[in-house]
Amino acid sequence: MEDLFFSITTLSFILLLPSLLILIKLNHNNKKNPNPNPPSPPGLPFIGHLHLLKHPIHRTLAHLSDLHGPILLLRFGSRPVLLVSSYSGAEECLTVNDLTFANRPRFLSGKHLGYNYRTLVLASYGPLWRNLRRITTLEVLSTTRILSSSYIRSDEVLSLVKTLLREYSGPGFHFTELETKFFGLACNVIMRMIANKRYYGDGHESSSEAAKEFKEVTSDTLILSGMSNAADFLPVVRWFGIGGHERELKRLMRRKNKFSQGLIEEHRMKKESESQSVESSPTVIDLLLSMQERDPEHYDDDMIKGFIDLMMVAGTDTSAATTEWTMSLLLNNPETLGKLRAEIDANVSQGSLLQEADFPKLPYLHAVINESLRMYPAGPLLLPHESSQDCTVGGFNVPSGTMMLVNAWKIHRDPELWEEPEKFKPERFLRTNSDQKSTDEVIKEGLKMMPFGMGRRRCPGEGLAMKVVPLVVGTLVQCFKWERVGEEEVDMSEGNGLSLPKAKPLEAMFKPRESFASLLNKL
Repeated sequence: MEDLFFSITTLSFILLLPSLLILIKLNHNNKKNPNPNPPSPPGLPFIGHLHLLKHPIHRTLAHLSDLHGPILLLRFGSRPVLLVSSYSGAEECLTVNDLTFANRPRFLSGKHLGYNYRTLVLASYGPLWRNLRRITTLEVLSTTRILSSSYIRSDEVLSLVKTLLREYSGPGFHFTELETKFFGLACNVIMRMIANKRYYGDGHESSSEAAKEFKEVTSDTLILSGMSNAADFLPVVRWFGIGGHERELKRLMRRKNKFSQGLIEEHRMKKESESQSVESSPTVIDLLLSMQERDPEHYDDDMIKGFIDLMMVAGTDTSAATTEWTMSLLLNNPETLGKLRAEIDANVSQGSLLQEADFPKLPYLHAVINESLRMYPAGPLLLPHESSQDCTVGGFNVPSGTMMLVNAWKIHRDPELWEEPEKFKPERFLRTNSDQKSTDEVIKEGLKMMPFGMGRRRCPGEGLAMKVVPLVVGTLVQCFKWERVGEEEVDMSEGNGLSLPKAKPLEAMFKPRESFASLLNKL
């Protein structure tokens, strides 16, 4: 009996130790820093505020902010968490204190899926991150490379149009499901840039094992990443392997590694083959293999696979989800849909399909996309940051080692920043003056948007995303008439996931527009 009592007492102490250490650290910081700690709702021993987290998490955290304030100190097990739900607080964290919050918290997903924290998204601030960022912005996703790959996006959008035309049996409107089509298009765009491969389209996607593996790996990565793992917050869960989460991460990593390594080996063999013709536009893998030849120790295969995995996950699901939300909003707002179609008809040459070169003439199209990103940002919670030293946010003391979450979804719907924030109003993004400022400049000056983050860790894929989504949406509106399925509005319920998917895949009714009948018949 004494041994049992001792074991229970010891286990209880181990479970409560992280909480005690946090309290001791906060009290110590309070003595050193005259600023108060941020307000904090009541928590529970050991688990802190984890019991309050319900899906969708961004809405739960928004409710906590409504109750307790825009800057809160929470505790997720052994981790102190700063929750920021105001634009002023986010701006202070990611501009004034940008360097302080430039690190990432170390989650198990980063260790197992991020090649031991060696990818751009998961690496902490330092020489490695700076080099990865340099390669990404100057090479992999540079403006020049994105512009040079415009033919890929045009090809894939044209392929989507042809797929819809094959489905259409006429007369009248025809039913279609759009989620898988948008994902397939985004996948093809990314994979053609990475490896000159195309997995979806031409009626073979259902039989393609590579396409199936791509989608499963991408989906599982989004599910297992982020804040879904209790072992990241409760060390005892990891010690005893409760839930098997780390085992799932290792299994997924083996699949990802096999998929990405296969792409690398295939391109390595092509590169070594003298008979292989040189491509006019080298792929991302070709570019990284050339770097590896110059510096094999630094640019090893794991670094290349990290780039492949990042583009696969971040470049497909987010663009596909944003396209799906935008089309859903347009179907629920037919007047806006009509305005967008009128703008395209007035500014795109008669008998021609929309091209990226037409974008500067289509401010309303950009306004529609920006309003969709405002209401349904691809990352409702910005990826977590972690403070590297003590700092002050909103007059509150924030100790070193605090994880910071920014609720972009909440900020984008703040009634103090946005008029009628729950209403779909693209007009709010249009220029109201007669000067020549771009829409993006107006956004930066007057409208508090952060769908791609802020500061030095802002998403480097923004430029690519803002080419893909407008081209897809604009072309679909140009070529087809769209209606909802039935009289009820499209269900706008949010699913669970890092990229804010729709709970129910988008279904719609469509038919080719008469004014484009002759053009579409030639496709």
